[in-house]
Amino acid sequence: MQTEADYYALFEAYQRGELAAGARASLEARLSAEPRLQQLYTEYQELMGTLAAYGERRRTRRTIAGLHEAMLAAEAAPAAEANSPLTPAVNPILRISRTERRLREFWSGHRATVGVAASVAVLAVFSTLLGLDLWRSANAPAVSGVRELRREVAQIVRSQKALIRKVDNQMGDATLPPVRTNKFSGTGFALTSDGYLVTSAHVIKGADSLLVEGRDHQRYHAETVYADKKHDLAILRIRDRDFKSFGKLPYTFKAGQVDLGERVYTLGYPREDVVYGEGALSARSGYDGDTAFYQVSIPLNPGNSGGPLLDSQGNLIGVVSSRQDDVIGAAFATKSSFLVRLVDSLKNKQAAQPYHLPRANQLAGTARAQQVKRLQDFVFVVKVYE
Repeated sequence: MQTEADYYALFEAYQRGELAAGARASLEARLSAEPRLQQLYTEYQELMGTLAAYGERRRTRRTIAGLHEAMLAAEAAPAAEANSPLTPAVNPILRISRTERRLREFWSGHRATVGVAASVAVLAVFSTLLGLDLWRSANAPAVSGVRELRREVAQIVRSQKALIRKVDNQMGDATLPPVRTNKFSGTGFALTSDGYLVTSAHVIKGADSLLVEGRDHQRYHAETVYADKKHDLAILRIRDRDFKSFGKLPYTFKAGQVDLGERVYTLGYPREDVVYGEGALSARSGYDGDTAFYQVSIPLNPGNSGGPLLDSQGNLIGVVSSRQDDVIGAAFATKSSFLVRLVDSLKNKQAAQPYHLPRANQLAGTARAQQVKRLQDFVFVVKVYE
């Protein structure tokens, strides 16, 4: 994984023209396509500009200090010669060049001004560096450094508000019941065939009601059964009376650890259509060493929260949760082992609550495209209404 120092070294080589043509074209394409990389490049340019200005000011100060020392030495030389026992007791004639005379006149008349200017220059440099640091702090992510990936449905919210205003204008003073708006959305997937689903706990935070919508626009009203905020897991249940079944789930839930470097993929709803993403398992722990999470190198966006994370054999190994803003391609998923433990604990707490987890993996040995085709019928967008 590349650090900020690695990227700065890459940017320096780019500006110096030391990159090969292919590497240069690749970097320029990434700068156009990746906002975070473009931001890093902008910060690099600002920092280099500040350091260059600071270096120029230091060189100016050294030049002025050298001139000052030379003039002091020139002024002190006649006095030293006069006090020497070998010097005749006569007044020597000091001859100076026109240039030196002008420098002496300039220094005598502007000594205080030059000192103040040098002080201002140093103060300006440190003020610039402090301002840059404050700007980075103000624009940095939350203290945790992790961004939750539920999506705010801004366009839908605006449309709903406009519709409400239109109805209010038409109805006049008539009293209308409050209208709930779809403010957030995330992803969920089937836990059992008989109507239980999994999503991230932060997706359903503050929800008055939940609507689960599938690929073919089948819609179900859902309710929260249990939310585990510590591990960012939530279990939902379809509450529509006409709901029958999701059908036989083609995947199983892996209870053990996954090998580092394992190829993984996910499906989610960062927009209205389902989106596929793939990468690799890059760490067995999450942010700040949290062992309840995996770190994966998959580019994720708001709306991916709650999506399933699967290995190459179609075993469900985690639930997508968040991403780290200051590291490119670092996302986190709750380990499936914690989901299995949560289900087991609920079985003990709610004896009458059936949780029939799938036992047979129907995706193993099939091509990735076939796995995705079968999986997408069991992945849903979770819409949160307030």
